[in-house]
Amino acid sequence: MLIKSRCIVLRTVKYGDRSLIIDLLTREYGRMSVVWRVPKQGRGGARRQYFQPLSILEVVSDRRSATSLPVVKEARIAEPYDTMQTDSVKSCVAFFIAEFLCLATRAEQGNPYLYDFVERSLVWYDASLVAVANFHLMFMMRVSRFLGFYPNIDDYSEGDYFDLRAGLFTSVPPIHSDFLRPDEAGNIRSLMRMTASNMHLFRLSRTQRNNIVEVLLRFYSLHIPDFRPLKSWDVLKEVFD
Repeated sequence: MLIKSRCIVLRTVKYGDRSLIIDLLTREYGRMSVVWRVPKQGRGGARRQYFQPLSILEVVSDRRSATSLPVVKEARIAEPYDTMQTDSVKSCVAFFIAEFLCLATRAEQGNPYLYDFVERSLVWYDASLVAVANFHLMFMMRVSRFLGFYPNIDDYSEGDYFDLRAGLFTSVPPIHSDFLRPDEAGNIRSLMRMTASNMHLFRLSRTQRNNIVEVLLRFYSLHIPDFRPLKSWDVLKEVFD
């Protein structure tokens, strides 16, 4: 059976001598893994560079049985990037986001709203000429909305704590240790107001930005089983001034 899907590449893993297993976030089916057999030199078919992290593709794959991974028959670039894979800073961010999505969406079934947000965000980021140092902060916060644990900003009052387990603001500290004190909780509220169009107005130092990412990674680890530390985070934390 042939399956056609619009998708975003999250990860590739070498499989045997001439194949790759590719983890995808698809619009129609959610998370999906496929096999791509590397063609011999000079033959047609999809190219290896199509499967770079966060490439946006249209893929036709063949699922021959319920127990085997679909095999890629055709692939084409659906949204070509201009800067994502050539700008060194954006490339670092792209690897981080790809690894983040690989963990955060592991159990996702078809969720076109999530997919559309991710694709629109990546296309915007690639084309943006404004300051984009806060992009990954905004992106991580807003993805939680589609995964079901986005905080309710209506509950916030100045001086509140933020309960990371419950994902809500509270006037008193929780009885467990997974919470943010009022100064940090205020940062979460500010982050929830951040959008692609206004994020350049939020002036953050590298230390502040990295602290926020650490909080967000902790937040995700409390809500998603087996959300492991991101290897790409050690690289990204050194990128922005």
